[in-house]
Amino acid sequence: MELQALPSRIGQVRRIVSAQLRYWHLDSLIDRATLGVTELLTNVHLHARPDKTCTVEIELLLDRLKVSVRDHDPRLPVAEDPGDIAPLATRGRGLAMVAALSESWGVLPDGDSGKVVWFTLPTPAAARTGPARPPRRAAGEKPAHPFAEVGEPAELHSPHHAPARSVVAG
Repeated sequence: MELQALPSRIGQVRRIVSAQLRYWHLDSLIDRATLGVTELLTNVHLHARPDKTCTVEIELLLDRLKVSVRDHDPRLPVAEDPGDIAPLATRGRGLAMVAALSESWGVLPDGDSGKVVWFTLPTPAAARTGPARPPRRAAGEKPAHPFAEVGEPAELHSPHHAPARSVVAG
């Protein structure tokens, strides 16, 4: 979903992510996924320059859910040490919360034009067989391989390893 990271849109994204996770029978991940995406979108709203345009993507991989937010600001975020944040501070805890609720998280530069901040959540064993129905793909679009980004051998690139992906339209 491409959107302006404005407070009025964040609630919509939370509802869309919740609906997609219910479709994938991942109800147990809704609270953590929506909290994480809220924190990432709030960071775009508060810090991203030159604009607040971003893209939210969720992917159901073999054994985890990956949520990512891409923006146009090449500056990489810095996670504050929770011990350095004043007890009554209203800012500075977002990435620490994402780290606490997720299995893993990170930031990838996106050339000179921005970055991608992402986090993963482990999927329940029952949901690891994939969604009830295959996700819709654009005509001619091939499924992405979940390990392609870490450079696994080409022989692993088969339909049996393809993730379910949802780029939420808004």
